[in-house]
This record gives sequence, C-alpha cells and structure tokens, in this order.
Amino acid sequence: MQLGSIHIYPVKGGRGVDRETAAVEAAGLAGDRRWMVVDAAGRFVTQRELPKLALLDAQLDPDGLHLGYETAGERFVPTPDGAARLTVRVWDDTVEAALADAATNAALSRWLGQDVRLVYQDGGAARTVSTDWSTPDRPVSFADGFPLLVANRQSLRALNTAIVSAGGGAVPMSRFRPNIVIEDAEPFAEDGWATIRIGAVVLDLVKPCARCTVTTVDQQTGRVAGTEPLDALRRLRMSADRRVPGVLFGWNAVPRSPGRIDVGDLVRVEAHRPPEGIVRPPRQG
Repeated sequence: MQLGSIHIYPVKGGRGVDRETAAVEAAGLAGDRRWMVVDAAGRFVTQRELPKLALLDAQLDPDGLHLGYETAGERFVPTPDGAARLTVRVWDDTVEAALADAATNAALSRWLGQDVRLVYQDGGAARTVSTDWSTPDRPVSFADGFPLLVANRQSLRALNTAIVSAGGGAVPMSRFRPNIVIEDAEPFAEDGWATIRIGAVVLDLVKPCARCTVTTVDQQTGRVAGTEPLDALRRLRMSADRRVPGVLFGWNAVPRSPGRIDVGDLVRVEAHRPPEGIVRPPRQG
C-alpha cells in the first residue's frame, strides 16, 4: 500500500487544498483547520447548514491567509495577534479563539450572506480529543473531533459500484474531506487496521467516522447534489457501535509523534483489530 494523496482544509468547512507533502503535528496536518467560521452566537459553521462554504478558497501564507470567494476577489487576512478574542463553540468544546480583523469579518459576512466571524486557533484556543477514544490530553485543531481522517481509495470504488448499481452517479473522494487517502488496499480493509505507519509516521486509527449530509454537497458548486452517498452507506455501512450512530466511511486517527509524510510513501499496517462488529451486515434489496 502507499499514500495516494494528502489534503488540508485551512478553514474548517472551506475548500480543500491538495499537498504532495505535509508535516504531521500532534493536532493534525500543519495548516489543517486552524481557522474557522462562526455565527453571531459564536457557534461553528460548516457545510451542514451552509453548503456554499465549500466555495470559500483559503491559501496559507506565512503571515496569515489568502481568502477568496467566487468572483469577490481575494483578500489577505493577517494572523490575529490574539488581543481580540471570541468565545466559540465546536460541538461540546468551548474555547477562546483569536478573532480576525473587522474588515475581514464584514467581507466574509457579505460573501456568505449571513453574519459570521473568522477565528484562529492560537495557543489560547486549545482543544483535546475525547478520552473515550484516545489517551488524555491529545490536542486537536478545529476539526470535528480528531487530528486526522484516513480514507481508502478502494473503499470509495466499492461504494461507487453500489451507487451506480442502484442507478446513481459516482461521487468523488472530495465529498468525504479526508486528510490522508491510502491506495492499493482491499475495500474497507481499514476496519481491521488499529495502527498504520506512513513513512516514518505512526498513526492510531481510533474511531470509525460517522458521516453526515456534508457528503451530499458538491464541493465544486457548493450545492447539495442529491442523497448519495448516504443512501448507499445506509445499505452497506451502518454502524454496529451505539457510540457511533449512523453510517460509516473512513477512520479518525491520532498521530503518535510528529513527522513528515509524502505522497507515494509506503503504508504498512503495524497492528490489527477484529473488523467484526464495526458495521452491521449489509441490507439486502
């Protein structure tokens, strides 16, 4: 097996950026989901409620971020110094994040058509993963809950076969917004991987990823494009674990130590888990 592709999402919910190489930090890939859009109440905004967030382009800069949205042009956002802060909520976590400048927040509100703010995760906005799935004090960015999301290209191909067989159209991997995509594995072999090594970096796959309506959003248009892949996942990949309700695709992962990964790196399974009991038997018909 090998590392087929690497992806970061500088702004949570925004457009993805492909990488040939990436630094793996304790909280995830360098530059991944360190910025976040929040509503007037400080609650995180994602494509679940605002699909057109997919059109928000963000390119990292050593001093901040270059933002663009459709034909609105580009604006540079300097990394906040942290003097202005905002209490924000990401699922069950509440942190004090660094607030972007007022002009950026006004522009972003115009672009997205609602009152929003852009915040940055500096040292004062630390979060940790759930101890139900990992050891204590493991940091995480503004990602939903874990530093990394690992997907398997062959699993997507198997899923698309099921979608097409039912009369639907195949979906791209971008619908699942992974950080790491593995090539040359058996379909859904990742259910049996407890620990993998990519080059010199070791990752523990700690929790199967429950999927939501974001997977139905076309990442090129920012619009919901039907009900796939959720329909096929309901037939094939319903969770058998009460702690992870819903349908599953991909695995949340936690790095054991920092390092670097490159597209083409060898991927080896260091430890296995029994794959039984992760998904229910596929639904027939």
